[in-house]
Amino acid sequence: MSVAHTAGRLLLILLLTEAGKTLGNAHSLCLDLTIKSQSRPGQPWCRVQGSVDTKPFLQYDSDSNKVKPLGFLGKEVNDTNVWTELSETLAEAGKELRTVLPVTKLDKKETRGPPTLQVKMCCQREAEQCSGASLHFSLNGQTALLLDTMSITWTVIDPGATGIKKEWENNQELAEYFRKISTGNCSYWLREFLKHWENMLLPEPTEPLIMAPDISQSASIRLVACIILLIITQLVLIASSS
Repeated sequence: MSVAHTAGRLLLILLLTEAGKTLGNAHSLCLDLTIKSQSRPGQPWCRVQGSVDTKPFLQYDSDSNKVKPLGFLGKEVNDTNVWTELSETLAEAGKELRTVLPVTKLDKKETRGPPTLQVKMCCQREAEQCSGASLHFSLNGQTALLLDTMSITWTVIDPGATGIKKEWENNQELAEYFRKISTGNCSYWLREFLKHWENMLLPEPTEPLIMAPDISQSASIRLVACIILLIITQLVLIASSS
């Protein structure tokens, strides 16, 4: 294969990636839960941090049993009904996970002190529907299991978590709870929060804008430019190979 042909293919890949960014409209919501089986007085046994598209928008702890808003999005949605529902669900999820923690341990590995379970729950929406959902389980800071809740498929990350996988796999009620909260609740929360997304990304300016560019128009122009470059590149590839 010639250098020109190889360079052309690389350019194609770059252009397709840029076109994907222009067209892409996927958004994600992640909730990071840290649950301890035991905690000292004044220290919460459950903490949660939530983010939308990696931007933090909430914090929760079991002591206050309240969800604290963070950033523009948190301030936008903290008085909504979905915020109240999210607060109640986080408290329930913490209690549910805490019940399985005392009997959760990695095979052939000794742990000192009370175990700590970290759960990262993420869901993604694209084209107005849930396009992905998963839970990552870590024990005492060590990643152990991954659950794809769209297909209820368990993946062992740490070989010592094989026993945990078998036990949780056989617990249909627990698996159904994980599926419901990630593909159902999480996706619903994200859909509701995205209604306020524009307010978070575009806070009211302090001075009037002059000749502000049309964001959607700019995206369309970039897409057309990518398509034209793709056509030109294809023509160059055909000419170089002939």
